[in-house]
Amino acid sequence: MTLVTKPTDGDTKWFVKDRFGMFIHWGLYALPARHEWVKQTEQIPDDVYDQYFKHFDPDLYDPEMWAQAASNAGMKYFVVTTKHHEGFCLWDSELTDYKCTNTPYGKDLLHPMVDAFRAQDMKVGFYHSLIDWHHPEFPIDALHSQRRNPDIVEINKKRNIKKYAEYLHGQVRELLTGFGKVDIMWFDFSYPDITWITPYVDGIPTLAGKGKDDWQSEKLLKMIRELMPNVILDDRLDLPHGWDIKTPEQYQPREWVTDEGQPVVWEACQTFSGSWGYHRDEASWKSLDQLLHMLIDTVSKGGNLLLNVGPTGRGEFDVRALDRLNGMGEWMQRHNRSIYGCTQAPLEFKAPEDCRLTYNPDTKRLYVHIFAWPFLGFYMDGFADRVEYAQLLNDASEVKFKKVDDSGEHKNTLRLELPVHKPNAAVPVVELFLK
Repeated sequence: MTLVTKPTDGDTKWFVKDRFGMFIHWGLYALPARHEWVKQTEQIPDDVYDQYFKHFDPDLYDPEMWAQAASNAGMKYFVVTTKHHEGFCLWDSELTDYKCTNTPYGKDLLHPMVDAFRAQDMKVGFYHSLIDWHHPEFPIDALHSQRRNPDIVEINKKRNIKKYAEYLHGQVRELLTGFGKVDIMWFDFSYPDITWITPYVDGIPTLAGKGKDDWQSEKLLKMIRELMPNVILDDRLDLPHGWDIKTPEQYQPREWVTDEGQPVVWEACQTFSGSWGYHRDEASWKSLDQLLHMLIDTVSKGGNLLLNVGPTGRGEFDVRALDRLNGMGEWMQRHNRSIYGCTQAPLEFKAPEDCRLTYNPDTKRLYVHIFAWPFLGFYMDGFADRVEYAQLLNDASEVKFKKVDDSGEHKNTLRLELPVHKPNAAVPVVELFLK
């Protein structure tokens, strides 16, 4: 038996087949190079933060190279930060001066990026922040970069969240009407209950958070569906309905993600390191094995992986990111059919120890991803009468198998016979052709 997900308004048919995408966090924060929230965490005033705007000049920006690196890694779609919380826009928006065309670089960054990724036959996604620490109508709250300003009360009296919502909706309209078909709109994020942030504003009066009423989310949702009916929407507009995908961030769910007890389409968003934006000195980079395990584990639970790159201030991918992308591409070249079109295995199939299962319901093939190479083989309970043929996926070499005598709790057990030496693959995969 396979799980059936909650129906979606957006077109998720391609999404649950492609499984692997690239997240791109890029903005002015690439210049301080110490996390995309640097303006907030260091409480940098606007006039000081403006130095990054005045010096933003990504002269080595090559969107074709970005798209090629993503495609070579096996990624099938991308989602880029059109505007992050700092408020800076990557396209020539008519609604603000705080945009790339007014920096020393002087050109639109988003249009050539969209064109480059489309040329690689990749789907297009836009991340757009609901938050804006730069906009003059955005009221200061406990997440704001000016949260310790002693004049908060007086400043907020002059700010109107409704005017900001008009700006927000206007920019979303620009994105959905100026770039052709958009496949994903990825909003970030709502925080109506802000009690979790209290430790970070010690000694400052608790300020209200922001949610669906502030963003006018119902109205925004209606506009989006009118402009782009099939676009996939994430779940961060603070609405109980209208979204298509759940988006667990920076952790791996233990099982298929559900909403009110029903399985949903979902996507884990993860980083190579501990930062989304380029962070020069951040050192907790995940190894290739960890990243592959993350991808495989996600698909084995019916989800997608959106893996993030934070380009540098000159417009290049970090050499560490390129190294991981190359490694993932090397593995995907020979193992991608255990990822594309695959999902969680039918519930009657149980993964052996130190393994993950993925399943392609169209080809009726089951994939055993081996995280720890065993000695000479392993046992698979319940598989004895289900397998027609088996092979290692990296080279299509036969894997012999045989039924073994049942004993105790082990029933209908199959033993797969493996070579002593692990194949030349970061994560070996056995492909099982089911009867």
